[in-house]
Amino acid sequence: MEYHLQTPLKKEDIKKLNVGDIVYISGEVLTARDEAHSRILELDETGEKLPFSLKGAVIYHCGPLMQQTENGWKVISAGPTTSGRMSKMTHSLLKAHEVRVIIGKGGMECIASEMKNRCVYLAYTGGCAALASKLIQEVKTVHWFDLGMPEAVWVLRVEDFGPLIVGIDSNGNDIFGKVRERAEKVLENRKR
Repeated sequence: MEYHLQTPLKKEDIKKLNVGDIVYISGEVLTARDEAHSRILELDETGEKLPFSLKGAVIYHCGPLMQQTENGWKVISAGPTTSGRMSKMTHSLLKAHEVRVIIGKGGMECIASEMKNRCVYLAYTGGCAALASKLIQEVKTVHWFDLGMPEAVWVLRVEDFGPLIVGIDSNGNDIFGKVRERAEKVLENRKR
């Protein structure tokens, strides 16, 4: 199935998605990598308010390359980064915030059960940084630029951002986990 979703997202929007479905996102997307995840969790611990909302949010694991112009920021490159690095922090993030979609590449180990009934993981093909930059209509703002360009939280307006493949659905099905299981069986059989 193919779905076109508009942010902010509700649980109902993601519950209909199944592993392997194709998704396009329009609306607001926030980039976040390791340092941004760490800062979000630090602020959660101290009770400080975030400068952006994560309710119904889409987080894109991306460290974009931006160029400052007279009219603001221009996206040069915005491909996905490896999501596995953020797996350990995602559990706490999902418990504290109503993030509905995470976009990245490579899947997130041991996270499918924690996403159940909360969030979905959408895979974006690595190497598509130029395509991604063309689908970003506007850089609305940037938060935490002190973390550096790739680690800052960029608030982007996108139109039909994708194609994205549902890698982990809200029922806990994990296409990456299945691939890992098959690969392990093949390796095990070769050792015999």
